[in-house]
Amino acid sequence: MIDLYYWTTPNGHKITMYLEETGLPYSVKAVNISQGEQFAPEFLAIAPNNRIPAIVDRAPAVGDGPLSLFESGAILLYLADKTGKLIPADARARWQCIQWLFWQMAGLGPMAGQNHHFGSYAVEKIPYAIDRYVNETGRLYAVLDKQLRGREFIVDEYSIADIACYPWVLPERQKQNIADFPDLKRWKESIAARPATQRAYAIAKTVNVKPSINDEASRKILFGQGRHTVR
Repeated sequence: MIDLYYWTTPNGHKITMYLEETGLPYSVKAVNISQGEQFAPEFLAIAPNNRIPAIVDRAPAVGDGPLSLFESGAILLYLADKTGKLIPADARARWQCIQWLFWQMAGLGPMAGQNHHFGSYAVEKIPYAIDRYVNETGRLYAVLDKQLRGREFIVDEYSIADIACYPWVLPERQKQNIADFPDLKRWKESIAARPATQRAYAIAKTVNVKPSINDEASRKILFGQGRHTVR
């Protein structure tokens, strides 16, 4: 059994997508990041960076006793190795998959996240910052669109690379015209149609019925963190 510490963010969706694809048994432990639940001592013992997602594998294949992990990319790689599913068996293809997983973790996620922040959440709308991250998001879309040219998925077969990237491609939020990226558009529509993806996003609606971070208390929790918040 996998305990999944989760909230309805792109990084959270990655793990529900994987678990729904593979049928691994899991239970959702909601961590309401708008209410500060990510600072609870029991959660910090699992995820010292006070970020979701995190997991506890109650029946790991290695070592004795439960195994806890944080960071969505590490979790996807661990689960793929545990199950042998959604990661290529061929060594070269495996490393292709891993490099695109790291590309998402280091590029698409952080840049799109800053796009969301300055475009949607920042009290002061700073044109330079908005343009910087909208343009960089567009560049990253183009990189992924090019990789998908002539391929159904990022490394040919559906994998954790696709699962990692999919929740972060949000053209409506990121001021992108998806029609400018035809292969990316086709890929996104294909993944959206998968039953496991639909189940994962249906779970999100039951966990966070009215997603909102517009109130001042939530904004302070999410955007007012610094060294003093590390406990």
